[in-house]
Amino acid sequence: MQPDLNLFSAAVLTPLVGATVAGLGGRLMGDTLAKAVTLLCMGIATLCAIGALLGGWLSSFGHSTVQLAQWVHAGGFDATWTLRFDALSVTMVAMVLVVSLLVHCYSLGYMSHETMPTYRFFSYLSLFTFAMLMLVSSNDLIQLFFGWEGVGLASYLLIGYWYDRRSATAAAIKAFVVNRVADLFFLVGIGLIYVLFHTVQYDAIFAQVPQVLNTPYTLFGISFRMLEVICLLLFIGAMGKSAQLFLHTWLPDAMEGPTPVSALIHAATMVTAGVFLMARMSPLLEFAPATRNFIILIGATTCFFAATVGMVQPDIKRTIAYSTCSQLGYMFAAVGVGAYQASVFHLTTHAFFKALLFLGAGSVIHAMHDEQNMFKMGGLWKKLPLTYTVMWIGSLALAGVFPFAGYWSKDAILNALWVSGSSASMYAWSLGTITAFITAFYSWRLIFLVFHGQAADAHARDAAHESPAVMSVPLVLLAFGAVVAGILLAPFYIGTHQFAFWEGAIFNAPDNTIMENLEHVPGLIAILPSLAGLAGIALAVLCYVLSPALPANMARACGPLYRFLLNKWYFDELYDAIFVRPYAAIARVLWKDGEEGVVEAVPHDMVQAARTSAAQAVKLQTGSIAIYAFTVLAGLVVLLTVALCG
Repeated sequence: MQPDLNLFSAAVLTPLVGATVAGLGGRLMGDTLAKAVTLLCMGIATLCAIGALLGGWLSSFGHSTVQLAQWVHAGGFDATWTLRFDALSVTMVAMVLVVSLLVHCYSLGYMSHETMPTYRFFSYLSLFTFAMLMLVSSNDLIQLFFGWEGVGLASYLLIGYWYDRRSATAAAIKAFVVNRVADLFFLVGIGLIYVLFHTVQYDAIFAQVPQVLNTPYTLFGISFRMLEVICLLLFIGAMGKSAQLFLHTWLPDAMEGPTPVSALIHAATMVTAGVFLMARMSPLLEFAPATRNFIILIGATTCFFAATVGMVQPDIKRTIAYSTCSQLGYMFAAVGVGAYQASVFHLTTHAFFKALLFLGAGSVIHAMHDEQNMFKMGGLWKKLPLTYTVMWIGSLALAGVFPFAGYWSKDAILNALWVSGSSASMYAWSLGTITAFITAFYSWRLIFLVFHGQAADAHARDAAHESPAVMSVPLVLLAFGAVVAGILLAPFYIGTHQFAFWEGAIFNAPDNTIMENLEHVPGLIAILPSLAGLAGIALAVLCYVLSPALPANMARACGPLYRFLLNKWYFDELYDAIFVRPYAAIARVLWKDGEEGVVEAVPHDMVQAARTSAAQAVKLQTGSIAIYAFTVLAGLVVLLTVALCG
């Protein structure tokens, strides 16, 4: 085995060791040692991942596999436990581990005030990381689905970590249920892939695509191209995991978990799984144009929807959560036009600045004694100078301001949408440009409400203090990534070296030249997103610095619209009316009338009949010897009569 493959295998498997040791032995070894074990394992894994990335980068990634064990062997079906080493998997593994290590370090300080032992929390973090690594390093769809469900389980455990809070347990259940709905479609898609290709291994699937392009699939008497049906099912699965419109409702509620969990879920792990799946299955998507148009529609609409909701949210973490939902919409829109490289590029840069924003928000919450309402903050920039600085850097990257990371990746997506030229892509470009304006507005709304203006609680402001070094160092490192990741990675992800870098890990059809034409965009179109971002910042300055009363006046003047946005387009209320209440009513009928009225009534009636008959039988026992003798004599007479007559 090559040294790069050894490092890659160690990077993927080492977090499992930390999760297992901390989870099973945490109670025995103590909290401090359990934390040290998980942190050590994450550190080793991260170093191995960086080594594998650099080794592959310098010597060409190519495409290799590492078979670890035989997994499933049933009849003619075989699935091995195999790691896939190519540019896409190695870059994803390195990104996940770098962000996860910094989140682990940050958690040492953030969770220090917890009264209960935290070894369980660190075990869950490492388990989450391992599941994501299994997903991105998979060599077939069964292993990918294992990691897919693994991150779902770990997110349930982490969102509901504070299980004594009703809101946290409800949010965990909501995330689990919504994702199971989407996963059903994903699982059916995997089943159809096996029916069509007779395998679930990536290379074998991709090699057969030209032979099955026009294979039909008939449903209810209507014939479809089977490849379109498969890609649509896979995308619906991705919609749930990556919180796209209609299956997004779990994401804001996931903020009930500890802030490091939010950073890990929203930056580098669970929500990026859907985008990764689309990039990995690009050899199928390239030949499913109808599905790609649907992806553009959903991605662009999600991008706009989440931004409009984020600009009125009072909660600091929910504002950033809707920002994540919005940015994922950009990524899927890029997938829809075939710019998979730009999508993965934005995924990577987004991991740095979104983790930075969440951990920066955690630093504010930590300083404000768990207060998350931005309207109860204010005037904190002198008390939290480092946090204030890194929040500016993260916001500049999110708004796509040159030369920060978001500028390179988000503008590449918008340029790809423009170059594509279809009606769907122009719809996406228009909403994406408007969203760039809204994104900058709500980012600086957050900064001005939290760090500027009059303090809503002067006592809390005066008591606030900067986070300890164990929390501040990860913020500084993430801020560095938010500044330089874009300019360093752009030549390899989307620039002149992209074809040598990806080496076929991401597929573009011969007629898909969108990545080659990204530079062929009119100058005004190229700078328009940046101008929109600067206009959004200017509007935020006007509303929250120069004229602080203006937002409240506008909210009163536009009451219905404001309430519509504040209530998140009423999706939760709509789903409650359509799904939750009818389901609860049916369940109540089955419980009261079905179970209690029928199932439990049957044995109850039998018991009552036995009790009644026993009460009557008891009356025959009088205790009189004469009556017993008469009864015996009468029985004897009857017996003899029958015998003689017979």
